[in-house]
Amino acid sequence: MTIHYTADHEWIDATDPAAAIVGITVHAQDALGDVVFVELPEIGSRFAKGDVAGVVESVKAAADLYMPVGGEIVEVNETLRADPALANSAPMEAGWFFKVKLSDAAELGSLMDADAYDALLKNA
Repeated sequence: MTIHYTADHEWIDATDPAAAIVGITVHAQDALGDVVFVELPEIGSRFAKGDVAGVVESVKAAADLYMPVGGEIVEVNETLRADPALANSAPMEAGWFFKVKLSDAAELGSLMDADAYDALLKNA
């Protein structure tokens, strides 16, 4: 499993480019606090890299969820919609937000690997 990260604190596991998994990072959920609501995109929606695809609301703030790559939404995490706290308790596992069919796998090259993301956090 190869996970890529954005500077906006989303992650994407593109092991399957037809259904790459997207979520928020541990850092993002720490910064947000207790997540109380998630707005997920509609299946079949198409987004470009950087587009707002959803919203995460917590007791502290609301934050946009940005597309790490362009593509079409093929699945949303209904379990997360029913239990938004999964974004806090398991942000890199059961708390994923949606799956996307990549429009251009080359866009993954502009994202960070784990080491680069860790360096971003240390320098923030």
